[in-house]
Amino acid sequence: MDLTTSYPRSPRQELGGFAHLARMIDKAKASRAGKLGEYIYPCPLDRRLLDFLEITPERFSEAIDKKKDEEIVEWVRKEMRPRSKEEIAAWNKSFLSQSPDNDEKWAYFKKLRDSIDPSRTDITTWPDLLDLDEKRSVPLRKAG
Repeated sequence: MDLTTSYPRSPRQELGGFAHLARMIDKAKASRAGKLGEYIYPCPLDRRLLDFLEITPERFSEAIDKKKDEEIVEWVRKEMRPRSKEEIAAWNKSFLSQSPDNDEKWAYFKKLRDSIDPSRTDITTWPDLLDLDEKRSVPLRKAG
């Protein structure tokens, strides 16, 4: 994985039932290969998933080395704190609706969003902003 020349997968893309897992795999693999570019692993969104799974960034990074997605999902399911399908679905929903949580982060978010596309004031979540920044289609969101 070379994130100096391509984007990681969308945080919205589920893998093994988890939002953001595919993206985090891409970033962790790129980090191990020294090809992370401007991305950060583990970023705050990665940490949110890792905290939910109760897996450290270091353990995750080491465990995924040279594994395919299916093998990583199997490893995650064995290592994570047991969670029901309902708990995972609730976590996904919460994760995908995560917005900045203070004025400083909102200011940063708005500045970045406006530098990408000032017309997209409907974008208010981190996953949508990442998709917009990485040139993926983001449907118009209804206000409020």
